[in-house]
Amino acid sequence: MNNANDTHGYTIYPKPATTGAYTPFIYSLVLAFGVVLGFVVNSITTGKESLLGKQYNKLEDIFNYIELKYVDTVERTALTEKTIEKLFSSLDPHTVYIPADETADVNESLEGNFEGIGIEFSVVQDTITVVTVIPGGPSEIIGLKAGDRIVKINDSTVAGIKIKDNEVKKRLRGPKGTIVKVSVLRSGRNQLLVFDIKRDKIPLYSVDAAYMLNAETGYIKISNFSSTTHREFAEKVDMLNNQGMKKLIIDLRDNPGGYLQAATQIADELLAGEKLIVFTKGKAYPRQDYKASKPGLFEKGELRILVNQNSASASEILAGAVQDWDRGIIIGRTSFGKGLVQEQYELRDGSMIRLTVARYYTPSGRCIQRSYSNGVDDYNNEVYQRYLRGDFIHEDTTHTTDTTVYKTAKGRKVYGGGGIRPDVFVPADTSSELDYILQLRAFVPEFVYKYTSGNSGFMDSYKDMRQFSEQFAVSALLLNEFYSYAVKAGLKRDITKDIKSETKLKQYLKAFLAKQQWRLEGYYYIMNQTDEVVNVAEKQ
Repeated sequence: MNNANDTHGYTIYPKPATTGAYTPFIYSLVLAFGVVLGFVVNSITTGKESLLGKQYNKLEDIFNYIELKYVDTVERTALTEKTIEKLFSSLDPHTVYIPADETADVNESLEGNFEGIGIEFSVVQDTITVVTVIPGGPSEIIGLKAGDRIVKINDSTVAGIKIKDNEVKKRLRGPKGTIVKVSVLRSGRNQLLVFDIKRDKIPLYSVDAAYMLNAETGYIKISNFSSTTHREFAEKVDMLNNQGMKKLIIDLRDNPGGYLQAATQIADELLAGEKLIVFTKGKAYPRQDYKASKPGLFEKGELRILVNQNSASASEILAGAVQDWDRGIIIGRTSFGKGLVQEQYELRDGSMIRLTVARYYTPSGRCIQRSYSNGVDDYNNEVYQRYLRGDFIHEDTTHTTDTTVYKTAKGRKVYGGGGIRPDVFVPADTSSELDYILQLRAFVPEFVYKYTSGNSGFMDSYKDMRQFSEQFAVSALLLNEFYSYAVKAGLKRDITKDIKSETKLKQYLKAFLAKQQWRLEGYYYIMNQTDEVVNVAEKQ
């Protein structure tokens, strides 16, 4: 299902022996976490009984005075929430407060599943449209199809009421085994189809794509590091090994992180011997080393890791270990620069705090956390400042705060204090019409959903995405249908820019059509054909 939180970076320690555990996060086409060293949720008792025992509570006194004496009525809960947020903003960018009504969404993707009916949806022209039915899920089993438009949920009309994504999720999700009635309008049918769908656990996959780029080169795209990522990765590596893979490209671009254990387990599949992968330490936490410990699935073949400015936390741990041991080549642009470790605690009202408790270090001793000394706003804007400086085109490394030189296993110089610098820099797309292309792309997903629902079955003539890639071409008729749809939806056409953007637009249309049939793997299969970072990695 659609939607995502955008909270760069958190790292969570393994569960202490005396505490309770909790887990999950959010399923979405876009995900943003950070590093996770394990998912711990401790229960904290609030009030005058603190972690340090009974003591005077100044905040409690202040809240009481405000509540009793302040000139206007103040809602105590709202005041408390604002106070916590302000307190945490004075610490570091990754220490955060999570309200009770957001905890389930914040945790789902780390757990690797959620409970619901198993669809991805988009609200198209004020109607909930099924984008994809998750294979093996309850919606597929009962007969829901991509393109179906959901008109009612449990007899309540949900079309034409400007419903938001979060409200759709609340209505469709629920405990495993419970029933939700969904009434849909299907192309070619005059009457509503009614489905009673029994909710179930829905798997969330973090490996978006895995296929052979050529006879010897495999490609794996990892979107985040969840509790299931290592198993998914191992299955895909085994599959590609059986297809003759001698070289592996792991795409970590735009991967904001997740469980540290998932990153170290994957690193263990790539590093031979008992090599150090990462270590952590903090004021209350002595140094803890994470090492490779078993024979891996891909310890000898050529290895390439793709990163960019949105690769954070667990992504940087994996890339840093590969770089420091000279196991492979890092390609792309400097990563996000998140080297802090969080531990998560659940409060009595169901809310949570995610508290920074340590830093992590790559095998050479680097901490790649960039500076946040100028405040959270400056920290959050730093990646955009890189763009304004032109670092996406010609990378400028003079802004690194840590000038200490570290050495890889073979003696190459590497640096900390601002992300993982790639061994091979590849500039971002500098197309003069990039802004216009992105405007066009915004209309592509909804157009494709409507087009495929009105032309059901035409993709079934292609046996696989390779055949589709070779035989399908976007026709002038399809292109004109897109422009007609986009103009009605609000696009202001520029004919000169249309001509310059046509090749890229056709690729987007083709990629989203492939996504309808083969999910994200189909999308990346088409888009990677002109992806310069992938092309460089394939040739390196």
